[in-house]
Amino acid sequence: MDSLPLPKELLTAARIFSKAGYQCWLVGGALRDGLSGRPTDDFDLATDAKPREVMRLFHRTIPTGVKHGTVTILLGKHQFETTTFRCDGSYSDGRRPDQVTYARDIREDLARRDFTINAMAWNLVNGGLFDPHDGKSDLNRRIIRAIGSPAARFNEDALRKIRACRFAAQLGFTIDTDTLKAINPSGLENLSVERIWDELKKILTAPQPSIAFRLFRQTGLLRELIPPLDRCADEALNNRERENMYEHGLAVCDAVPSADYTLRAAALFHDIGKKSDSNEKISCEACSADIAAQQLLHLKASKADTEKITRLIIHHGIHGCSEWSDADVRRFIIRAGKNILDDLLTLRKADISTYGANCPLKTEHIDELAKRIAEILRHGDPLTIKELKINGRQIMEELDMRPSSEIGMLQRYLLECVIENPPLNNYENLLELAKKYRRK
Repeated sequence: MDSLPLPKELLTAARIFSKAGYQCWLVGGALRDGLSGRPTDDFDLATDAKPREVMRLFHRTIPTGVKHGTVTILLGKHQFETTTFRCDGSYSDGRRPDQVTYARDIREDLARRDFTINAMAWNLVNGGLFDPHDGKSDLNRRIIRAIGSPAARFNEDALRKIRACRFAAQLGFTIDTDTLKAINPSGLENLSVERIWDELKKILTAPQPSIAFRLFRQTGLLRELIPPLDRCADEALNNRERENMYEHGLAVCDAVPSADYTLRAAALFHDIGKKSDSNEKISCEACSADIAAQQLLHLKASKADTEKITRLIIHHGIHGCSEWSDADVRRFIIRAGKNILDDLLTLRKADISTYGANCPLKTEHIDELAKRIAEILRHGDPLTIKELKINGRQIMEELDMRPSSEIGMLQRYLLECVIENPPLNNYENLLELAKKYRRK
């Protein structure tokens, strides 16, 4: 920990606290990750100074959550969320403490936290680790263990059950046996869907989201969090006895890059509407997109996220692209939308890769499609009505037409002609095509 690169502004903040007679400790994920050798840039502080005193000591602050003792200190380019030592009262609603009281001892503050690996503190003034719950040992053993009684910790805030699974996926840790036994769906109904969605987004960007989702299913959380995904375990996949839609979704989710939670969500949900029986297999992208949209609406995901995820699902089932004409490729670009093409091809390649040699479509086919798409976009082939070299006003003037729905029909016809043959996109050719269309 002595070699952990701490920003100079963090040490400056610690000196300011110390000069005023206050303690200053580094706590939370930054300390956990620092002790594990993981990079971090999110530094949380704990102090015995009360919020008003913190705001008095520093020129630039944000009263992030003064009611709960939290002030954000702004120093240089950094922001340090700083919370006064506190003790939480009872949790009658299973979400938040009924009352918060300030404490003078870091030990009391650490005792209210969720897991041992999150209940350590580093003295930024004098140096040295304070670890009353043996979190460093659990960190070394790669164990997630609740502080004290797991049932008591989870009864205080049911979100901790989801967080335990999330940390397992993010860190690649296992959950302590007693802690795992205490995880069940009880209390999830008290949580806001916004808090749940925030946790799910973090899981979706973990190295292996499948770790968390398997723990969800093992503990019964999944049937409460995402019921349709839980039911996918009952749907066989292409006559494979030991694989189902649920496992397939997890495999594809793990296989796509982790930086974008929307792409991971599309991978997780891409076959959530697929049904099977002993006689037939029915793949329904639109059905999967509808179910995903319902789940995202329930979770209060943003409209932008929901639109992107559902569009990826609807268009992910690319088949026979090696036989497509250039016009077919242009139509695909139009259907899917240029802004999601890269993610869409990434999703499809991950989907194909999980099938192995049994899939007639190969990832090489998707690579070839990507090259063809890139060439079309580079060449600037017209793909929208706005890109036609004749507009609606000019059509009306040339053909002596009045505004009507026929203008739109004519423009769509011209666009289809240009999609088939891009060199037709000049004023004279399009005008002649428009005249022929009207004569017919």
